[in-house]
Amino acid sequence: MRKPFIAANWKMNKTVPEAEAFLSEFLPEVSNVTDADIVIAPPFTALKTVGEKLKGTNVILAAQNVFYEEKGAYTGEISPSMLLDAGCSYVIIGHSERRQYFNETDEIVNKKIKTALKNGLKVILCIGESLAQRQEGKTNDVLKEQLTNGLKDVDIENIVIAYEPIWAIGTGVTATPEQAEDAHSYIRKEISSIYGNKAEALRILYGGSVTPDNVNDLMTCPDVDGALVGGASLKPDSFSKIVKFKRTGG
Repeated sequence: MRKPFIAANWKMNKTVPEAEAFLSEFLPEVSNVTDADIVIAPPFTALKTVGEKLKGTNVILAAQNVFYEEKGAYTGEISPSMLLDAGCSYVIIGHSERRQYFNETDEIVNKKIKTALKNGLKVILCIGESLAQRQEGKTNDVLKEQLTNGLKDVDIENIVIAYEPIWAIGTGVTATPEQAEDAHSYIRKEISSIYGNKAEALRILYGGSVTPDNVNDLMTCPDVDGALVGGASLKPDSFSKIVKFKRTGG
């Protein structure tokens, strides 16, 4: 049985005081949750403060990005050791917004993953297709390419996959449970073809307009192991409701 994994991606939101206010309300709400991994990825400027607040709690700190070199003359970039120093356990790599706005390729994603893992960070790898690619029937081709190239020469032991259909991110449009399960099942099959039995232990998250209203239906899907939450993670009440989604038997 794979342990559910619920992660908040705050993106470019929240100052340090805003992050502290969020945590003061959110942490008591989820303090009794033991049957899911809870992760929060604040902006870089709030990492250290949030990391201090999360010490001794059941919530794990993640970063939203990392560079593929360990140090050097790379103005504006953040190294794995800097993230570890701030208290991070995970880092999000390959988010569609990084691919779209900052031209990150699968090759760059692969380099980032290798550097992160080498330095002791666990990785949330984001993959997903655009609306045009889905309409053209290319969803599986896109997922296969991103998985194959992004995970080239990588051990998946410390990897979590987040399937994020680009057409559902921040749009209010959510993949149906059937669409999500189809994609997640395909991802697990592809991982199995490369890594064998390790695919069964791999957690695959759904991301794309996840809310308290749709999380229960999504989490009933056999291959959906959690959620990577954007907008709905910015409010303590809505994110705590997602974390405490209705568990089903089995």
